[in-house]
Amino acid sequence: MTTTASPSPVDHVLAQACAMDVADAFDAYNSEFRAITRRAPQRFDAREWLASQKDAVERIELYERCVDRSVAELRLKLGEAAPSRGLWSALKEHFTTLIARRPDVEFSKTFFNSITRSFFGTVGVDEDIEFVALDLDPLAGISGQVGTNNYVNRGSVELLFEEVLADFRTRATWRNFEASVMHVAREVEAFLDFKGERRAIREVEIIRPVFWQMTRAYLVGRIVSRDGITPLVISLKNSDHGVLVDAVLLKESDVSILFSFTRSYFHVDLDRVGEAVLFLKQLMPRKATSELFTVLGRARQGKTERFRELFRHMGQTDDQFTLAAGERGLVMVCFTLPSYDLVFKLIRNKFPYQKNILRGDVLKKYEFVFKHDRAGRLVDAQEFKRLRFPRHRFDEALLKELLTETSNTVHEDGDDLIIDHCYIERRMTPLNLFVRSATPEQAADAVIEYGQCIRDLAATNIFAGDLLLKNFGVTRHGRVIFYDYDELCLTTECRFRDQPAAQSHEDEMSADTWYYVADNDVFPETFLGFLGFDAHLKEVFLRHHAEILTAQWWRDMQARHQQGEVLEVLPYGPHRVRVASSL
Repeated sequence: MTTTASPSPVDHVLAQACAMDVADAFDAYNSEFRAITRRAPQRFDAREWLASQKDAVERIELYERCVDRSVAELRLKLGEAAPSRGLWSALKEHFTTLIARRPDVEFSKTFFNSITRSFFGTVGVDEDIEFVALDLDPLAGISGQVGTNNYVNRGSVELLFEEVLADFRTRATWRNFEASVMHVAREVEAFLDFKGERRAIREVEIIRPVFWQMTRAYLVGRIVSRDGITPLVISLKNSDHGVLVDAVLLKESDVSILFSFTRSYFHVDLDRVGEAVLFLKQLMPRKATSELFTVLGRARQGKTERFRELFRHMGQTDDQFTLAAGERGLVMVCFTLPSYDLVFKLIRNKFPYQKNILRGDVLKKYEFVFKHDRAGRLVDAQEFKRLRFPRHRFDEALLKELLTETSNTVHEDGDDLIIDHCYIERRMTPLNLFVRSATPEQAADAVIEYGQCIRDLAATNIFAGDLLLKNFGVTRHGRVIFYDYDELCLTTECRFRDQPAAQSHEDEMSADTWYYVADNDVFPETFLGFLGFDAHLKEVFLRHHAEILTAQWWRDMQARHQQGEVLEVLPYGPHRVRVASSL
């Protein structure tokens, strides 16, 4: 721990003024964040889906913009005193007093830390000038409960859900209100009949603010019965002919997929986010707190919580980081802690000749994914800088790989290892390994999911580039997710071509491509040849996804994007891709 001298009285006056400036800057950020969030109902009512996508990007970019603005203003105000650790220690003390009674106080602390780390380039954690709470449970101090609307069961499930849906306020008209009520009632009755709990319903609790995500509105809550609670999410869409219920989610696994680390963030205007996270944890107890903060739009707070979760876990375990399972990456070194479900990805110093990209290109790909609609098929990779780890927690093979292949960003500092830059993602089973060890039925399901993943990505204007199975992973829910972004691009940037017919016997027998291929040329007919499917899996893929092996299918998808059509990938139902503009 670094000791600091007590700041002078002048320093205290300046520190107090700057602490107020930081608090005001966070308030301005939070206010603007909520203002963008509150546009969602209007976007839904007017069916302004493209504007909704722009709002999502604007809100993501807001945090860095506000931090950078605050840093610039503080540099001017502090002048030569800016590097003074004593002043910043006093500034932190005053800031602590200012925020003591605020809701979601951790958000303010994270904002403060973002500013100090910008000033000092802090490596690891510096408790003198930033907030540290590795042993703190961010939900432990919450005494209140998220605001809910409660609906008591008076003997009729239909009347119960008529009350629930009647409280959904929209300027759009209902397509058939009675039919939507019956839809929800029947789904709930069938599910509870299966569980033997239909007669035990006491009430329904719905979180008061509506959860908005792209083209859908979600009523999120739970059914309370004598036997416990059942998650309840009602999805609403605004079609050409009015609003109707699109789906009813009642299983924890289905709700967990909706709140997945692979989907875009919700727009929900919460007064106290922590209270909502506590409520959602009861519905999805296996979902990490960090992921819930993130999917509610508080991405930076989600990063803070992931850091805390990781280091709390490391304090309770002694296993070593090892190279991640799967084939060696040409662009990234990937490692993991066997006892924890995260993967760490570091960019190599140099890439082999077949990878025609630079480090800056890789950074841009990951930034693009962070802001793009991930549609449940792209991992939310969180970027971390200047992490400090105990050197002994790395096995020798991994340590050698890092110090040779990523020496531009990894170095030793005494007994510690400093990682200047990395991405952290949820760990999944690489698809190629999953298919090898799975039963024939599981492997077939995974191949069907793989094809659906390619379709879903195309629906959001994404072409994965490298379709090898090793670049895709399988989640605990059996969903296939793409996680290797170095060759990812927009579908509309590609030129999808039919493979030319051979002009001679020599062409047919040639080991090399005998026709001209530009950098952006893609030949879908060739995809199947390098995926390594056995005869059975090849037949499964062709039965379900043969059309994505044709250039015409991809050209049709390009045309729809170029015409401004909004394609939506839904997190539920067997046929997830829908055309939002025609609903």
